[in-house]
Amino acid sequence: MKKEHVVITGGAGFLGSHLCDRFIEDGYKVTCVDNLITGNSENIAHLHNNKDFNFLKHDVSKPFEIAGKVDHILHFASPASPIDYLKFPIQTLKVGSLGTHNALGLAKLKKARFLLASTSEVYGDPEVHPQKETYWGHVNPIGPRGVYDEAKRFGEAITMAYRRTHNVDTKIIRIFNTYGPRMRILDGRVVPNFIYQAIKGEPLTIYGHGKQTRSFCYYSDLVEGIVRLLLSDCSGPINVGNPGEFTILEFAEMVLKISGSKSKLVYEPLPTDDPKQRRPDITLAKKHLKWSPKVKLSEGLKTTFEWFKNRL
Repeated sequence: MKKEHVVITGGAGFLGSHLCDRFIEDGYKVTCVDNLITGNSENIAHLHNNKDFNFLKHDVSKPFEIAGKVDHILHFASPASPIDYLKFPIQTLKVGSLGTHNALGLAKLKKARFLLASTSEVYGDPEVHPQKETYWGHVNPIGPRGVYDEAKRFGEAITMAYRRTHNVDTKIIRIFNTYGPRMRILDGRVVPNFIYQAIKGEPLTIYGHGKQTRSFCYYSDLVEGIVRLLLSDCSGPINVGNPGEFTILEFAEMVLKISGSKSKLVYEPLPTDDPKQRRPDITLAKKHLKWSPKVKLSEGLKTTFEWFKNRL
């Protein structure tokens, strides 16, 4: 029996590379497409000798072709941290619009199932808490974060247009904060920031008063949710994340405890449009995917800390 073929855009990134691993382990043929603007070839280096794995270096904002049969396309290509999308604002908008268009066009041509990696950022700085899929969001389209937020919102809109107009079998997953090995050390997000600063003995940078909240999902739990959505009859949008909610100050104390660091805390102004609250309502994921996260933050953080420590 011929193996099913999965194409993963952004497959050399943090989440994309873990998805490559998962589908190879599950017996699929995998094509990873990445221009390495924020992805890292080291994340997939261990797969290069695998006969079922193929790497295509390409910017999916430009049209691309994949030879032969394609069964599933997972569109994960995009800068994902504020540092990245503020550095590459136009590329972020292009991969969310043109890149999604190109990936959907390939799905239509190949009659493949398509999964869009959307984000909790479509909810912006939310006025509804926790965030349900029915909430339309509170986004500043002309703020600095708008390049990412609106790119993902457009991605959802064009995905639904292809579903309604061309009958493409589409899925939309809204990913909340995720962490784990293979995150870039200077990613700019709170997990690698705090771990890096703790290891180096530098002060941990708190933005605002540190009362803003975040939820943290370990990568293995998230990958499981993605695979379940892809193979389900559910189209989404569907939230996948860990509903455990922590203030940034609480999270800083946890990092200091796990690391044994004596680092102090320093306070900086809150960035423009930084969300004050972030927590997923995962009722739909529990109901339709029979999914909920398993890894406790304290456990996942220890593994992530050790991974960073070994690389610094």
